[in-house]
Amino acid sequence: MSKILIVGQHSDGKLGSGIAKVLSAAKAIGGDIHVAIFGTSSADVAAQAAALDGVTKVLIVDRPENEHALGVIVAPQIVELAKQGYTHVLAAGTTFGKDLLPRVAAKLGVQQVSDVMAVHSATSFDRPIYAGNAFVTVEAPAAPLIVATVRLASFQAVGASSAAASIEAVSLSVMLPTHTRFVKLEAQKSERPELQSAARVVSGGRALGSSENFSIIYKLADKLKAGVGASRAAVDSGYVPNDMQVGQTGKIIAPELYFAIGISGAIQHLAGIKDARTIVAINKDPEAPIFEIADYGLVGDLFSVVPEIEAKV
Repeated sequence: MSKILIVGQHSDGKLGSGIAKVLSAAKAIGGDIHVAIFGTSSADVAAQAAALDGVTKVLIVDRPENEHALGVIVAPQIVELAKQGYTHVLAAGTTFGKDLLPRVAAKLGVQQVSDVMAVHSATSFDRPIYAGNAFVTVEAPAAPLIVATVRLASFQAVGASSAAASIEAVSLSVMLPTHTRFVKLEAQKSERPELQSAARVVSGGRALGSSENFSIIYKLADKLKAGVGASRAAVDSGYVPNDMQVGQTGKIIAPELYFAIGISGAIQHLAGIKDARTIVAINKDPEAPIFEIADYGLVGDLFSVVPEIEAKV
């Protein structure tokens, strides 16, 4: 039977929302599922993890070096934990997960499986290749263990468990590197939902014409209580910061509702939204590729259409 270790990413006392989706992938593999929380005072976060369906145990690894989540610091600790009979080490395919797990895989001498989209068995997975233009089924060697990041957009989050899992404090005897240190964290604060976890997302493209014109996107998003995204063209034009970019080279998202406004639908953008449940496209070009995948399409001038929609919401 598999024994799976999930890295419990967290910040500001809250467990990352993506962990519930990683759990879906872990449950598809099957076996005992443990979530490891690395921090300095992690009891509250551990309780959040213990309440999720599928978790059989939560491991707390508290030590001063874990005050700030740094891949170079956490990786040796995961390697030490992995020696305790684990068959899989999983992490969310976030910026942190993509920084962390390659280090873990290198230290364990295994090849990482990146962006798992589907689970066929404990060793067989689907993942994207060629910038998301194709998908491949890979068979990973079971020994010594499998290290993989999970593409969050491809899995539904698990719900709450009827009974909380056990929580155990773990002390690891491992030397941590000192050549890397935390300096500061710069992050944009917003009252809107975080883009990758938002149930609704409104995105704008280059057709907006300027950063000032993006205000109509923000207004609609606020009415819908939605996150705000943008195409690469809008980001490259300087209308919005690059952390709002949706697509293969930006954020891969899977909201329940996605508005693509003034976005033509380049293949790189479509790769980032293919798992969205309902896609609404607004574009004045009836031949825009975005209409080929949209569930609802509206041909019209966004500067008149969007304010009208916003007024009716």
